[in-house]
Amino acid sequence: MSDLPATSAADPEEPAGGKPRRRTRRWYRRPMLWLLLVFVFPVVVQAARHALSATDQPWYAARHDSARLVPEAGRQPEAIVQAWAARAWGWRGIFGVHTWIAVKPAGAPAWQRLEVIGWRLYRGGSAVSITSGVPDAYWYGNRPLLLAELRGAAAADAIPRLLDAARRYPYADRYRVWPGPNSNTFIAQLARAVPELRLALPATAIGKDYPVDGRWLAPAPSGTGWQLTLGGLAGLTLAVEEGLEIDLLGLTAGIDPGGPALKLPGIGRIGPP
Repeated sequence: MSDLPATSAADPEEPAGGKPRRRTRRWYRRPMLWLLLVFVFPVVVQAARHALSATDQPWYAARHDSARLVPEAGRQPEAIVQAWAARAWGWRGIFGVHTWIAVKPAGAPAWQRLEVIGWRLYRGGSAVSITSGVPDAYWYGNRPLLLAELRGAAAADAIPRLLDAARRYPYADRYRVWPGPNSNTFIAQLARAVPELRLALPATAIGKDYPVDGRWLAPAPSGTGWQLTLGGLAGLTLAVEEGLEIDLLGLTAGIDPGGPALKLPGIGRIGPP
């Protein structure tokens, strides 16, 4: 009598033919689960947070005054460059932020803001705005966050290059919320012109991966690595400042080992700044 256990023809692991049956696991289920967890679930969470905090205030009544994070220009004699971000207005804020760069030459009595504003095209003008403004202003009621800064000689050297890059931006007559070109595409291009700023745009800066010159491989905005992109719809960034980022349909997820921190679509960075 054999010591081996008897198997029946109904046993799914060993049918009557005597050959072991391969387990028919559906290989696609796990990748789909990860896609849902990493790219969809965070956006759903952010949408719920947005719904709970939403108000009936119209856009024209939203705050645009200073958040009092920066002293007035006259009280800062040195040259300064600052990069800022704030949640976009309305439902767009679920997914992303608006970014801009503020510059102040040495001894200047006022700041200049460099940014792209889509509605300027409705008036037949340029989407690129280079005007005097408040560097740390609320963006339609959303508090700004300082991303990067240069001061003194480094800022004085960077300001002419930033202004030149802003004037040469090729999409001044074009704006598209998704996947770009938009305000974040513009700031990513300016950041590449001044790599010493080491500007790592937030994961929520949708459009930052849109290729300005059509190249599928380009320096990362921070200048500390490289960015691979397929028309802003899919891509990969590997850089010292950005860490590892995966872009899918404009949504970015990744990890910053230097933080350490996680980057999630909609939510943004989870970890130390």
